[in-house]
Amino acid sequence: MQANADGIHAMVPPEQMTPAARKLRATYALTPSLPLFKREFGYYSLDAWCEQGMPQDVPYSELFDYDPFGDHYLGQCGWCEAALSPVFETRVLEDRGDYELVQDFAGRHVLFFKGRRDGFMPEYVDHPVKDMATFQELIQPRMNPSSPERYADLDTRMQQARQAAAQGLMIGQNIIGGYMYLRSLIGPGDLLYAFYDMPEVIHACMQAWLELADTITARHQQHVTLDEVYFGEDICYNSGSLISNEMIRTFLMPYYQQLLTNIKARQIDKQRHLYFHLDTDGYAPAVIPIYREMGMDVMSPFEVAAGCDVVALSRQYPDLVMFGGIDKRVLAQGRAAIDQFLEYTIPPMRERGGYIPTCDHGVPAEVPYDDYLYYRRRCVELGG
Repeated sequence: MQANADGIHAMVPPEQMTPAARKLRATYALTPSLPLFKREFGYYSLDAWCEQGMPQDVPYSELFDYDPFGDHYLGQCGWCEAALSPVFETRVLEDRGDYELVQDFAGRHVLFFKGRRDGFMPEYVDHPVKDMATFQELIQPRMNPSSPERYADLDTRMQQARQAAAQGLMIGQNIIGGYMYLRSLIGPGDLLYAFYDMPEVIHACMQAWLELADTITARHQQHVTLDEVYFGEDICYNSGSLISNEMIRTFLMPYYQQLLTNIKARQIDKQRHLYFHLDTDGYAPAVIPIYREMGMDVMSPFEVAAGCDVVALSRQYPDLVMFGGIDKRVLAQGRAAIDQFLEYTIPPMRERGGYIPTCDHGVPAEVPYDDYLYYRRRCVELGG
């Protein structure tokens, strides 16, 4: 056994890892014919399932036969919204009868059903960054990487991370991706114009993104070695990428490359492979080549409605670790449709390795509880 094999200075031996950690690491290593790791993306269906008789006192891992966690994520760098500190005050701006206009924690003006803030897609009316002045006034102070409140619970969190590393769990740093971050500040429509109309503001925003993510990961890396950097990006729509490769190269790539270079240089265990995981909805194949240039070797969740086919893509990219790719719509189409889809997808992906089957987004409420249980049984049978 290697000296200092504590999961930080060197990898712990397999016999000291939890079974889930061993299984997940083997998945990332593209081990062929391994029983597939068992987990799910998420749910929009739980309220409906409760009405259909889903037990309330049984853990989902038991109900749906999931593996225990094989990873541990460090957070603090945002995901769908920028990692602002302090966040904006959440307050009602305007009463519109059945609706109310709310300033949310990210500084956006959002139209909600009155008295209801989740379970549906809200309407985003306005975003905080309009120009350099609004970025500097409203956002830049909230992106200060030295804000003490960002590290108030650092000791507790890092103790938990060290304990996870000692059990072989993969230590991941999840970070809001550059495009997702810009969209949260400027808005999905206005952002597309901003690349042309105010490129200097885009670069200022991205420099703040880099400084914040780099500083926070540096603090975390004083305590643990990272196995994965996982970016929530959502840069695609149903027909391709939302911006051109030229724009990605100009406005995103330099900041991604610098962050990854810095993280790799700081690793305590210099021999550890650092996985680069990108999450994007939409037609993901449009951006696979350019993110592969940046080092991406893991991708999810491969939205089937947008044309993603993990079986076909696995042949095109045999060394790409892939999660997702189960058409959530099929789960609402009955058991014959479920069987047909899983029998097409699971056997070749298990034989290849490097795949975790999950729905390509949260399970919708239209999926009956009993049919989801059937899906899980078939998924485990074919994948196990």
